[in-house]
Amino acid sequence: MSHLQNISSEPRKVLEGVATRQQMYSLFNRHAQAPADGHRATGGRYIGEWFEVSEGDHDRMFEILPPLFYRGDTFAMREFVAARVASVFFALRLNGGLRHFHGYCDLADPSSINQMRAAIIARENARTRCMSRTERLDHIWSTVGTEFRAYADLRFTPAFLGRRIVIVYSATQGKIWKLLDDLTDLEVAAKLPVQFRHLPEIAAA
Repeated sequence: MSHLQNISSEPRKVLEGVATRQQMYSLFNRHAQAPADGHRATGGRYIGEWFEVSEGDHDRMFEILPPLFYRGDTFAMREFVAARVASVFFALRLNGGLRHFHGYCDLADPSSINQMRAAIIARENARTRCMSRTERLDHIWSTVGTEFRAYADLRFTPAFLGRRIVIVYSATQGKIWKLLDDLTDLEVAAKLPVQFRHLPEIAAA
């Protein structure tokens, strides 16, 4: 199976909690190591990803450049990430408070922004705090240092080519590269912040 088939365009949360300013900029560069393939060029690696930001960073991004558009609770950054994929910021009233989010939307699809907004609201209106396995893996990828993560190239097993890999430590082999998707529950827990390790798991984001 091609690694491209494993990339979803459905809205998905890629960081638990509110991103710090440093994390926000790191998340903007989340795929900087990705292969320079067609999927990256068309923005397919970005479409659907979202995370929460602070009010200050939301407002700061609005002021950097005149937005591409501004509609009520939503504005888009003027510069496209790739093709027609844009950084879109939302100010949403959830659980009695105003919260702020960033997501990548494909503006070639007229429904993209509404789908993203609906997905964020549905996810963040959950009665209890929880994380799916996919969200746990994405949080790890979003926060681990670039020296500890990579996209597998020709140096690795052909089956790994183009897929996300991270460093783990084995008692018998020492430091090894392993597919992110193949991390065991114990390896996932070891790479998550303590406060997220015991959150209830949900089947899907």
